Amino acid sequence: MTDMAEKADHKLCREDFTPGPASYSEVYPGLYLGNLSAATDIEWLREAKIDYILTVDSCPIPRQIPELLPNLTIKYIQITDMPREDLLTHFGISYEFINHALESNSRILVHCYLGVSRSATLVIAYLMKKYRKSYCDTFEIVREKRPMIGPNRGFVAQLKLYEDMDFEIDSTSIRFKMYRLQIAADKVRKAKILPQDCMDLVRPDPALATVRPEPTVYRCKKCRRIVASASNILPHAPREKQIWRHISTKRTSKQSKAVHEPLELPKKDEHEPVEFCTKILFVEPMAWMPDITHNVEGKLNCPKCSAKLGSFSWIAGNQCPCGSKIAPAFYLVPSKVDWSNAVQNVQVTV
Repeated sequence: MTDMAEKADHKLCREDFTPGPASYSEVYPGLYLGNLSAATDIEWLREAKIDYILTVDSCPIPRQIPELLPNLTIKYIQITDMPREDLLTHFGISYEFINHALESNSRILVHCYLGVSRSATLVIAYLMKKYRKSYCDTFEIVREKRPMIGPNRGFVAQLKLYEDMDFEIDSTSIRFKMYRLQIAADKVRKAKILPQDCMDLVRPDPALATVRPEPTVYRCKKCRRIVASASNILPHAPREKQIWRHISTKRTSKQSKAVHEPLELPKKDEHEPVEFCTKILFVEPMAWMPDITHNVEGKLNCPKCSAKLGSFSWIAGNQCPCGSKIAPAFYLVPSKVDWSNAVQNVQVTV
């Protein structure tokens, strides 16, 4: 080991390892999966006639590579190989980049540092969508061409969620909403505030006038102000630990529809219904909750009458009486709100 490994904290650094010699595998005609050494091997890039490089790593490829190969088109996605990194939201742009290269009859190298986890994840996601195959089947196809691949457990969960969403980002999916909230919670844990790039998670105030108001809303029991719409509810099942983590099922689209009709239950199969818990109402973060962007936890009070409606916690989450532990958690106490299935007069926010 290098001297860096002998520092006081005894933590291994990236510099303690090397990607080794150039390593690459053609996993699909014209589509290569490899390591950083392959992406910097000028002779091999020329010999293999690589015209596109997709880098998914903590650092971009050296500047001299595109300078020496002026016809090279490159794309860089900055991601570390950690299970809680968000690679899922990059599946769309990586698919378009890879597909454009292949449809142009060009050859493309997708690489990370070792060509094992991050780049393998993007290649698997591409082939899953292109051929509408499951994660398990696609993984075996790619591993047959490159036996060393091994996406980390977080990326595997993201690929399975991608499969459940029918190979597209479904912003109405309950699991996708919770997935993004958990990614944001990791950032809040470090910065103690909600970063700007996560502000889109804060949904609009449901009390604002809108062209098509949702028919089902939740109101403060004391003053009747609207505090949530049906689509803001994140249903959970008793004893459920993490909403977004993959469960081997194809019912995500059904759950997405059910969220617009509270307590209408999706089914595991034709015989066994999945009942949602009603002891706590977990909701999306909303614009009427001013403290959630600069506090790790706190109370949720009605913005009109200040009545206490619930609480929030980005890190610790909340334990529902049903045994379900959800983190992060933004929740309303059912006894503090009423729901109605008709919006007669959409009020102006107070």
